[in-house]
Amino acid sequence: MNIDNTISAVVTGGSSGLGEATARALAARGVKVAIFDLQADKGEAVAADIGGVFCEVNVTSDESVDAGFAKARAAHGQESVLVCCAGTGNAMKTASRSKEDGSIKHFSLEAFNWLIQINLVGTFRCVAKSAAGMLTLEPGEDGERGAIVMTASVAAEDGQMGQAAYSASKGGVVGMTLPIARDLMSEGIRINTILPGIFNTPLMQGAPQAVKDNLAASVPFPKRLGNAAEYANLALTMLENSYFNGEDVRLDGAIRMAPR
Repeated sequence: MNIDNTISAVVTGGSSGLGEATARALAARGVKVAIFDLQADKGEAVAADIGGVFCEVNVTSDESVDAGFAKARAAHGQESVLVCCAGTGNAMKTASRSKEDGSIKHFSLEAFNWLIQINLVGTFRCVAKSAAGMLTLEPGEDGERGAIVMTASVAAEDGQMGQAAYSASKGGVVGMTLPIARDLMSEGIRINTILPGIFNTPLMQGAPQAVKDNLAASVPFPKRLGNAAEYANLALTMLENSYFNGEDVRLDGAIRMAPR
């Protein structure tokens, strides 16, 4: 796929972090970019800076996602690129005992479902609706109509203590990559997934420097946190290389997460 001013893209979670870096990288190549996010102030600022459009979207809502695609397509036409970076996390042991009074509690099922709805169902919702739109496009070289990149995490393969829900949500994203690629193969739409390691996103930037230094030291090489631009670079490679399909790729400096 040619990444240039002839195409449009939607980036979920595009107001900050990995999504913002990807939106900026696409826009730098001339792509017309729509940002889906709940952070309206940041999203509007990024969209203005890259000449794109911001759509306030909650990925857990059919109505909100439909409205976002309608606004994006009214501004830029049918997207041929979707990059899904919207997501969140939480941490709690499946069951645990209080050190103070010995009381026992378990992971809230409400909290578990909340995370699954955002990271897994929300991702699939955007993928399914975008792919349906891509089916209306005329096929290009190799019969290609579109390309999609999803975001999982290394926690999909080596989740730490307290990450049962997060790992399940990201493992689900990995697990649906190949079936979706097979679902869409006859329509010329590709899909791949990136599994980021420890990245220096806004969430991480709020951590104490000592914590960040320890995390960086745990990465085999290079001994640092990942940069969002490195995620964006891999996303663009997946979009451009038309033989890249149905793959789940770790981007993590060779880290394998310890139990805690």
